[in-house]
Amino acid sequence: MIRNFIALVAAALVAFSPLAQATDANRATQAELETVKGIGPGLSGKILKAREAGSFKNWGDLVERVSGVGPGNAARFSQAGLTVGGAAFDPAALPAKPAKEPKAEKAAKAPKTEGADKPAKATAAKKADAT
Repeated sequence: MIRNFIALVAAALVAFSPLAQATDANRATQAELETVKGIGPGLSGKILKAREAGSFKNWGDLVERVSGVGPGNAARFSQAGLTVGGAAFDPAALPAKPAKEPKAEKAAKAPKTEGADKPAKATAAKKADAT
């Protein structure tokens, strides 16, 4: 009898754990999204707002359209039970970011020659005339 009770309690815990129930980003309400560890009211609101433009095609689409969800957060949310179209996060499925263009280098400065860019001092000439 006690074994049956323990088995029943264990089964209930597994059934109600966040990992056992997947929350799909395309179907979940704000309250359901907030049950995923790491997603609060602000981020759930951003997900719902982005979803108004259309369902997320995949994790890459969600990462691209929702600010605050990058590859790291996507991996954590997926582990906590969030799916996109029923699929768990796969970092290999994200499109590669385009390489950044190198910054343009500043024009090379010509070496300075001492006194070339300064006008001759008039005081030296006045002193020579005074003697």
